[in-house]
Amino acid sequence: MSTRRDFIKKSAFASAFLFGGLPRLGKSKSLMGTGDTNKPIVLSTWSHGIPANDAAWKILSGGGRALDAVEQGVMVVEADPKNTSVGLGGFPDRDGHVTLDASIMDEKGNCGSVAFLEHILHPVSVARAVMEKTPHVMLVGEGAFQFALENGFQKSNQEMTPEVKAVWEKWKTDNKYTSKPIDKNNHDTIGMVAMDSNGNLSGSCTTSGLGWKIHGRVGDSPIIGDGMFVDNEVGAACATGKGEAVMKICGSMLIVELMRNGRTPQQACEEAIHRIAKKQSDYKTFQVGFLALNKNGETGAYSLLKGFQYALAVNEQNKLYDSDYLVKD
Repeated sequence: MSTRRDFIKKSAFASAFLFGGLPRLGKSKSLMGTGDTNKPIVLSTWSHGIPANDAAWKILSGGGRALDAVEQGVMVVEADPKNTSVGLGGFPDRDGHVTLDASIMDEKGNCGSVAFLEHILHPVSVARAVMEKTPHVMLVGEGAFQFALENGFQKSNQEMTPEVKAVWEKWKTDNKYTSKPIDKNNHDTIGMVAMDSNGNLSGSCTTSGLGWKIHGRVGDSPIIGDGMFVDNEVGAACATGKGEAVMKICGSMLIVELMRNGRTPQQACEEAIHRIAKKQSDYKTFQVGFLALNKNGETGAYSLLKGFQYALAVNEQNKLYDSDYLVKD
């Protein structure tokens, strides 16, 4: 005769199976333990995450809101003219346009994003304005630009830097207007997730996208659930690398749902990477990296290939780490 306890166990097993298998047994590989000592905390992609984390930490350490931290943090990278993968200093598409994508999400599930936006220094702030001032989630292209101007953002006169323009001119000559392959050397963004002292989570993501992309291409960064996702009951995740690969598995939302079903952040990141490898046969030719943070202050990081780095700020320390990765050969 079945008991209520048996029913609960069977239901949990079925739920775990539907989301890609049972949690791995053994010691968790999460980078941090649990407890209040891990609040606040901020986690971001790549080495430019260090200055971004510094800006976010100033807000978090003063008792500020995670949403403000993830906006102010990535704005540092957007404003860096030497960064060729984020902001107006980024590599252009093949037509010479620097088009920007960004998203932001708070602890209440509110979110906003912009895509294919030109001439605005801080697309993440426009994304926040979309979230707070409209009934919509995403604005794109000329509509996003007009919305930005109507809400006090200034059109930037910044053109391609001389260094970027020289690389673009050489690319046009060498590649005859053929889009550059999306490989392990052609990617980048900054994603950030944070928990404030109240235990609330938020996330952001911003990028200039792939260099030499087809005019109009949009990747995962502004897509809620792909480049970044937050569920304040569970955790938050963000992605970097080949956006098309992330979009095919709804990467960031997948990781949050895996955490909901019992995975640690590390296990969830690893399972998402394994899913890409299982579903996409060319996975050894491009890079994807994931970061995750749960409500206990545990974190995870994992990538397809060697080379993914992330910045972690917690307990008054902000350090850069090398992520573990799948492809060892």
